[in-house]
Amino acid sequence: MDAPKLNNKITLAGFLITLCGSILFSTKAIIVKMAFNAIHIDALTLLTLRMVFSLPFYLVAAFITSNQKGNTKMNSRQWMYVIILGLFGYYLSSLFDFIGLQYISAGLERLILFLYPTFAVLINVYFFKQKMSGGQKVALLLTYIGIAIAYYGELHIDTSNPNFYLGSFLVFVCAVTYSIYIAGSGKIIPYIGSAKFTAYAMLAATAGIFVHFTITGNIQTLHSGAGLWYYGLLLAIVATVIPSFFVSNGLKRIGANNVAIISAIGPVSTIIQAHYFLGEKIFTEQIIGTALVIAGVLLTSWKRPPKIAAAR
Repeated sequence: MDAPKLNNKITLAGFLITLCGSILFSTKAIIVKMAFNAIHIDALTLLTLRMVFSLPFYLVAAFITSNQKGNTKMNSRQWMYVIILGLFGYYLSSLFDFIGLQYISAGLERLILFLYPTFAVLINVYFFKQKMSGGQKVALLLTYIGIAIAYYGELHIDTSNPNFYLGSFLVFVCAVTYSIYIAGSGKIIPYIGSAKFTAYAMLAATAGIFVHFTITGNIQTLHSGAGLWYYGLLLAIVATVIPSFFVSNGLKRIGANNVAIISAIGPVSTIIQAHYFLGEKIFTEQIIGTALVIAGVLLTSWKRPPKIAAAR
């Protein structure tokens, strides 16, 4: 069976869906930091609670997508890919991310995490032999420079924190593992569909998190009070379930490279939210870096009618 043709063209629907998903994903760091500040909770417990509330949605989605007319049954190799990608994308990366957020600001977390589009594009280019357009190269360059400038400014604010570099490293590892998920999912989604992939990948990640919590977690912390459950519910619905389906649908519509670059809006969204909800400072380097990131997003989303018409 020939591989389905991958869609790498920007469409308005694909751009808006991916944009909304990226902004909702960016609320995760804000909610996690708010939870750490409001209640005494460890990263693993908060992550476990996030998946407890998410689980019913993905079970229903898995059931519906698997019983739809024209459903393509996954072979053993596809099952393996879905499970591995799920573990990389929403178990390992989330775990590293939540732990790292204990030590660094939400704005810095998102800036470091945004290195993942670079990794995802490079994985597509060197492992999947997918060509990178000139526009994508320029957009990546702009966004990478923007992130570098903003990160440089952050270094002068939070270096007194003894765990600053540990937190930065953990979030960097999160970016690496998440890029594997993004690049790999862009290849398997054309075979099995975005909703089905998301549902089963998240179920695999949930299983990994539950096993981890069963072995090393403290179940008594789940009785910390209503506040903990409130933050867990916010993480599940606003920052996990809805954006995960949005981004996977975006992957189907416009391809992994474009999704990776459009997700540049994530750091911008997080920085603004962190300022208003967490009181984090916005500084000159952040503003300059943010402007470059926005330029990269606009360049990626720019529609070129003559080329699209010719392709049809």
